[in-house]
Amino acid sequence: MKVLSPETLNAANIAAAFVQARLAGRSLSDFPGQIPQRLSESYACQDAAISLWPDRIVGWKVGLIPTELPSDPGVGRLAGPLFSRQVLSARPGETVEFPVFVGGFAAVEAEYVLRLGVDAPTGKAEWTAEEGRGLIDAVHIGVETAGSPLATINKLGPTVVVSDFGNNAGLILGPEIADWRDRPLESFTCRTFVAGEMVGEGGALSLPGGPFEALKFLLEICARRGRPLKAGDLVSTGAATGIHEIAAGQVAKAEFGRDGSIECRAVKAVGSETT
Repeated sequence: MKVLSPETLNAANIAAAFVQARLAGRSLSDFPGQIPQRLSESYACQDAAISLWPDRIVGWKVGLIPTELPSDPGVGRLAGPLFSRQVLSARPGETVEFPVFVGGFAAVEAEYVLRLGVDAPTGKAEWTAEEGRGLIDAVHIGVETAGSPLATINKLGPTVVVSDFGNNAGLILGPEIADWRDRPLESFTCRTFVAGEMVGEGGALSLPGGPFEALKFLLEICARRGRPLKAGDLVSTGAATGIHEIAAGQVAKAEFGRDGSIECRAVKAVGSETT
């Protein structure tokens, strides 16, 4: 009988607790285990949770690690999976409803979403932003619906964020930007509103190095994890106007200038309850 190490057992327990809470639509009052000290431990939790989740990965979210928070040296971003049933489509004039964990954490983030047209070469672990750009066949506007059963997830730091799917609960995919190849990054601007109040503004250059630098990071970390990106994968590149908390019943709108807008409403997750 194989004996699991304390680290592996801790990762398995953390993953199981988060997955069970997410599937039940309920919150967690505390972090379910010993908080990982390094991001490698956190990604072990994430991998264990991916193996338990009853859906397939169709892409990844990328998020920034605030400079004031402790992290592994030289690591300024983190990643989490996007699952097929959590990707929603936004159509002009419609308000998209998305679930939130009542008692947990919920936020909206205006994002630029990249879609890969070809597979990333297996085994290639070092990339430039320009090489990554060459894999893209479409850019969309989007809204990441950040969310976790744990209300304190962001306060507890990046190792906790990574351990629970990168604090991601879904993606609302908006229209494709047809002329993205021909425009300078400074022309991509956006604003976010929650409950009718503007809560943030920014654009593609709000992200260090822009969206393509986020893709470079993701290509490298996914290669190291044995999860190279595939054709059709979506990459949500980071919060272009900030992370804006939202409660069930509230409406948010992300405006991307001439590139369109997305309106969405937070609704209580099915079976949502506090613990």
